[in-house]
This record gives sequence, structure tokens and C-alpha cells, in this order.
Amino acid sequence: MTSIIISVLFAAALPYALAQDAPPTPEQIAHQTWADNSNTQICKYTAWTWAAIIAAMLVYRWTLHLLRHVRRLANLNHGTTSDGRQKYFSIPNENYAKAKRHLISAPLFRKRHNREFHLSSAMNVGTLPGRLQTLFLAGYFVMNIAFCVITINWHDSNKTYYDDARNRTGVLAVLNMIPLFLLAGRNNPLIWMLDISFDTYNLIHRWIGRIVVIEAVAHTTFWMAGKIAIMGPAKGWAMVTTAMVPSNQLIFTGTIGTCSFTFLHVHIALAIIATSAVWMHLDTLPQQSLLLGAIICWAIERSLRLYRLVRTNLGNGVSKAEVEALPGDAVRVTLRIAKPWKFQPGQHIYMYMPSVGLWTSHPFSLAWSDEQPTFGAEKTLPLSRQDLFAARKSASMSLIIRRRTGFTDKMYRKAELSAGGKFMTTAFVEGPYGHQNFQSYGTVMLFAAGVGITHQVPHVRDLVAAYANGMCATRKVTLVWIIQSPEHLEWIRPWMTQILGMEKRREILRILLFVTRPRSTKEIHSPSSSVQMFPAKPDVGALIEKEMGGQVGAMAVSVCGTGSLSDDVRGAVRERSAGLLAPLGNPLGKVLQPILKPTVGSLTGAIGEPAGDAMRSVQVQAKREKGYEEEEKPESEWWGGKALGGGKVGGGNPLGLGK
Repeated sequence: MTSIIISVLFAAALPYALAQDAPPTPEQIAHQTWADNSNTQICKYTAWTWAAIIAAMLVYRWTLHLLRHVRRLANLNHGTTSDGRQKYFSIPNENYAKAKRHLISAPLFRKRHNREFHLSSAMNVGTLPGRLQTLFLAGYFVMNIAFCVITINWHDSNKTYYDDARNRTGVLAVLNMIPLFLLAGRNNPLIWMLDISFDTYNLIHRWIGRIVVIEAVAHTTFWMAGKIAIMGPAKGWAMVTTAMVPSNQLIFTGTIGTCSFTFLHVHIALAIIATSAVWMHLDTLPQQSLLLGAIICWAIERSLRLYRLVRTNLGNGVSKAEVEALPGDAVRVTLRIAKPWKFQPGQHIYMYMPSVGLWTSHPFSLAWSDEQPTFGAEKTLPLSRQDLFAARKSASMSLIIRRRTGFTDKMYRKAELSAGGKFMTTAFVEGPYGHQNFQSYGTVMLFAAGVGITHQVPHVRDLVAAYANGMCATRKVTLVWIIQSPEHLEWIRPWMTQILGMEKRREILRILLFVTRPRSTKEIHSPSSSVQMFPAKPDVGALIEKEMGGQVGAMAVSVCGTGSLSDDVRGAVRERSAGLLAPLGNPLGKVLQPILKPTVGSLTGAIGEPAGDAMRSVQVQAKREKGYEEEEKPESEWWGGKALGGGKVGGGNPLGLGK
């Protein structure tokens, strides 16, 4: 993309160097002054359009934040499946629900949205935008077309419209470089201001880049047409041919770069070259100040990255990482950060590991944190505000990383070949970025596929702890994890053992495990009705519909995994819900946060409860009445123990899952 910008700049700059225009006449000077004023007005209209969109989104998003906060406070101490105390929050506004279902959270066509398109194994062309995103992009594209043609006299006998159109398209191309640069950065302030994911901004960044290229091509085309009209076809086309020689070379180079895994570095390098070329092209022109604004946006974003790195990783020593190879082609990375922060569910980081990936950074979800109070070993209250803040910081944070190619493959092989299957190295952490909070929802359903469990485990711990302390509206949490083999349970075994031992966990949490490629049915073992395993792929729609039958209050559905799973969950939610909130931000997985409302009448019971297994339900209930510890211990030992070594097949086949 950037190489095309450079090519059209060369196409425009070279003829300027080869041909000298005659001194302008007074009439031309007056006309140019009028054209400059028109271009200035167009820039103001574009800026006001952006300001209006941001203001509208700001009001919308912060209104939602306020409503969620009120809903959480209103339901802290009541609400169960039977008492209906949270029923008010399960009744949707009909018009708003339709808008969310058919526009705000709808895919462009029928279903596909997050699953990527690949022209080849090396060329990924991205994902389809949603309907609301498409509406915005189409509107912005139409606005740019309109601004390219309005106020220009296309019937002028002197053919000044060539110069006017050339200037207008050039001004708009430079003006659009400001949002192009701003939305490209992960420290973009609009991410937290508007609660819109970096993925969405990156999508808009790519489409604005295409608009800039089109306007740059139009800028050059109008200049060429004007030269041909003035100089005649022979001389004019000779200059066009001369200009396009370097263009073809650069376009070819850009195509090669797009197919390479080093595209990001090539993209940045070419962006710097293109920006420098535009700066020289705009020498002495007022539009240079617009380009300066784009450069400032880029410089601030890069400075913030450097600041985050220094602040987090230097001071009390240097951040370290312990990398441990796990079954199922994965590694567990335990980060001991020099200056840790307060961990929140849904956060992700960019990790630099020089011994493996040199200067490159890679995004990963934070899966776990071990809290370590710093104001004393005894259970005493913090003595100061600083003590309270320090008490909330994390002693270590952990990641689960699936082995793929490149960086992750090198890291896995190094751990596998190290003594004990692990190694310690220096690592630098940039972050944290993003977070989500589901504590205002009465019912929460979390879907994960494979390593996507890293995004959901922190939510499970957060909601169970908040429920035990009476600090959330949540009364039901269902975790659905889809894995290929039972050995993948080892990835989160130490953390899930802690969760299964948490106070009041059994009252709120249900875990459903779906093993898609078991070696034998003997590997499938369900220790209780609250932790069940099935040798099949889940029927996502049936699971959601069943959960809605016992819904308490507003319901959130989150998914982190493959693009196809995200599309399946989104589709199932839209089919069965009356309302759907916009996706939350997570560059490592697609998250939906719908407010589901009951639409199926008389469905009752919990997900995963075998329809004909009444005796087992009675036995489980009897165990619960005897006490918490009696059934807890087998479940804790089962996760990563019997679950990996076989056992009896259990759990039945509720709702015809996997059929």
C-alpha cells in the first residue's frame, strides 16, 4: 500500500522537475486564491465531520458505561434464577434491539465477519467489515468523492478544472494522512475514549489508506491530463512515460513485500520514505502543516510505546520471563515484571524477547496473575494510599502461547531443548492494553477455542471472586472450552485448580469441555455436573438457547478463538437474541458482549444437564448439601490428572451436542 503512494509521488514529482511552468497571470493568481480558500473550507468540513462522529460515539459509549454501572449497583445483593429480581434488565428496548441485531453488530452479509480471507498461504487480505463499519466507510468514501468535485467549474473553457481537481485531490490525500497515522497506533487515545477495539481502528486505517492512494493517483492523473492539454499529446505522453518507469518498479516491489512475513517492517520503512517524499513535495505549500500533524501523531504514539517499555521493565532490575514447554505444542510464559501493574481481565500485552525474536514485538493475552501483597505478610489493613495501590499489583503474570511459525516456533523449540523443558530469559513487556468487565451482567457465557482460553480464564476468576464477595450482579457463569485433545487441559491446570477451590465457585460456575479429536472415548471423563467433558464439537446455538432458559438478568456472551467460531457465536446470538451490544476490543480474539433476552418461553435447567439422568442430579445435590470440600477435591485432582489419563465416559449428550 505504501509503495503505491511512493510510486504516484514519483510520478508527480519527476515531471515537475522536468518542466517549468510559465509565470502566472493576475487572473490565475486570483483563481488560485479562490481555489485555496475552497480547499481550506473542505478541510474544515472534514474536520467537523470527524469531530461530530467522535462526539456522537463518545456520548453513546459513555452512556452504555453509565447504564452498566447502574445495573451492577442495582443488583449487587439480589437476583437468582427463580426470584426474578433482575428480570427488569432482561427486557430489551425493541427498537434498540433491532438496530443492534440488524446494523450495529451484524456482519456485512449473512454470517462471515471475523474469518479471514487468504489469497494464498502468504497473502492475507483481512476480514469483511460489519454492516455499521461498512456504512461508515461507504459514507466516508462518498464524502471524499463529493469533496473532490464540488465547487469546481468543470465547464471552464480555460480548463482550469485540471489544476483545481489536482489541488483538491492532493489536499484531501494529505489531510487523510492524519487519521491514517492516528488510527494505526495501538496507543491511539480513541481506543479508550470510545471503547472501540484496535482491530476496528486498524480496519478503518487500511481503508483510509486505500482512499489516500486513490486520491494520490487522481492527483497525478489530473496533473498529467492538464500537461497533455497544454503541451500537446506528443510531449505530454513522453513525460508521462518517463514518470511511470520508477512507478512500475516500486509497485512490483510493493507486491513482493505484501507476500512476505516481514511486511510490517517493510511497511513502516516505506511509510517513512513516502512521508519524507510528501514533505519535500509540499515544500512552501500550506498543506505541509497538515502533514506535520500526521507526523506528530506518529511521533507521539512511538514515544508512548518507548515510555511504556521503560516504565514497566526498568527500575527494580529488568523484567524476566520463564518459558516452559507444555503438551500440545504450547508454552507457558511466566513474566516477572520489574514494575508490575494492577491486573484486570481482558488485558493483553506486546512482548519483546531479544534472545528469540530480536527487536520484534508480539501480542498475547494475559492469562493469569499471582497477586503478592507488599505492605506486610500479616493480614493488616494498608496504612496509606500507596500501600493500597501496591497491594493490588501482581508479582507475576502468565501467558499461554500456541506454537505456530516464526517467533512462537523458535520459542517452543528452545524451551523443548532446554534442561527441564524450560528456560529463563530477559523479556520486555509493553502494555497493558484493553480490558473488559462483565460484572454488571446476571448471566455470562464464555466461549473459547484452543489457546483462546487465555482470554476467558481471568474473567472466570474475576466473576467467581466478585460473586463470593457480593461485588457483582453476576449469578451464572458458563465456560465453554473447545480443545482438540485432553492434554490441552495441562495448559491451565494450576490456575483452574485454584478456581475450582474458590469460595462459592459451585454456586455460580459451570464448565463444559468439548474434545474434538479424542484418541479414545476413555479419555472423556466428567467428574461432576458442574465440570463436564464431551467427545464432540458443540452446537453453539443449542448451548446459548439452553442457557437463555435459565437466564438471570442481562446476559453477556464472549468468544475468543478462531474467526469461524466467532462468526458462529455471533450468528447464534443474533438468531436467538432480541439485543446485541457492539464487540469489545481484543486484537488476539473476537469478543462479543450481547445482552441476551429470553425468547424461547419455557426452557429450564442448566446447560449440560443430561435429560434422563435424574438420579445422578439427586446424588450431586446430596453431595452439595453435605459440604463444599467433599466434592471439590476430586474435581481439583481430576483437572490435569484423571482427565489426562482416562476414566469413565460421562456427561451424556445434552441438547444433541455435536450431532
